[in-house]
Amino acid sequence: MMKAELQANIIETFKNLNEILYKFSETEFNTTPSQGGWTAGQTVQHIILACSGYPKLFKGRTEKTTRKPDKNINELESIFLDFNTKMDSPEFLKPEITNYSKNSLTLTLLNIESDLLLAAESHDVTLTCFDFELPGFEKFTILEWINFALIHTQRHTYQLKNIYTSLKNNPQALNR
Repeated sequence: MMKAELQANIIETFKNLNEILYKFSETEFNTTPSQGGWTAGQTVQHIILACSGYPKLFKGRTEKTTRKPDKNINELESIFLDFNTKMDSPEFLKPEITNYSKNSLTLTLLNIESDLLLAAESHDVTLTCFDFELPGFEKFTILEWINFALIHTQRHTYQLKNIYTSLKNNPQALNR
C-alpha cells in the first residue's frame, strides 16, 4: 500500500466519521439509543481510547518485518467490518459513563487523524512494532496498526449512524 493511498484512506475515514458527528446535537450526543448500548459520546470516546498512543508505539521498539507488512489487514477487515457480529470491548477501552463534550472529542479526533497522517508520512510503515500486541494476532507492522485504527473507526462510524437513526426515529428518548 503506497503512502499516498494510506493517507487518502485516513482522510476518508475521518471525513466519514466527522460527517456523522456533525449531525448530532449536544443532547443527542449524550443520549442512550432506544436499543440500549453506548451513547454517541461514549462511542467516540471508545474510538479515541483505541486510537491513542500510536506515535509512542511507532517510536518504540521496531524491527524489520520478515513477512508481508499488510498480512493481517484482510483478517482485521473481515472481523471488524462484519456488522452482524456483536463485540465486547476490553476493559481498558471501555468509555466512562458520563456526558461528553462533542467539540472536545472532535478536536481530539482531529489530533489523532493528524498523528496517523504524520506517521504514514514519516515512518517506515513496514516495520513491526514490539511494544503492544492485539490479542489473538501476531505483532503488527505500523501499516497494520494504522489500518486497525481505520477499520475500527469505520466499524464505529457505522454504529454512530445507527445511533443517530435510532434517536431520530425515537425522539422521546431525548426526554428521558
